[in-house]
Amino acid sequence: MLNNKVVSGGGCVEMSVSRMLFNESKKMTGLEAICLEVLSEAFEIIPKTLCQNCGADVIRTITELRSKHSEGPQWAINGITGKVVHVDELNLWESVVVRGQTFKTAIECACMLLRIDDVLSGIKKDKQEKKKMGGGKDETFGDARDG
Repeated sequence: MLNNKVVSGGGCVEMSVSRMLFNESKKMTGLEAICLEVLSEAFEIIPKTLCQNCGADVIRTITELRSKHSEGPQWAINGITGKVVHVDELNLWESVVVRGQTFKTAIECACMLLRIDDVLSGIKKDKQEKKKMGGGKDETFGDARDG
């Protein structure tokens, strides 16, 4: 056993971190704010997946969970019923090591999404510059479109 510490389960920790990041993003502008918003969305994947797996209405349940987390961080999703419950009632605990890996994965996903967005915007800029310089023909598909 690497670490015997535990945290609340049911998406409680992920939603708490997500809300904190979202609130911090509202205090910022520019790229920093976008990065925090994307990271905040990535952390919400765990509660959303819990909702989907137990057949709950994802939008309503996540909205309720967000609302409860504005009151305090001790709310989670019951993975059997799909209801938002207090963590004391749920009595579900998860390893800190697993949560840490979840956080690393969420950060990696957010970085990947930002890179993909940056690549796509770079491709659009290249095409626009070619059109401005007189190369209006799109040569992406070679001769396949000529005939």
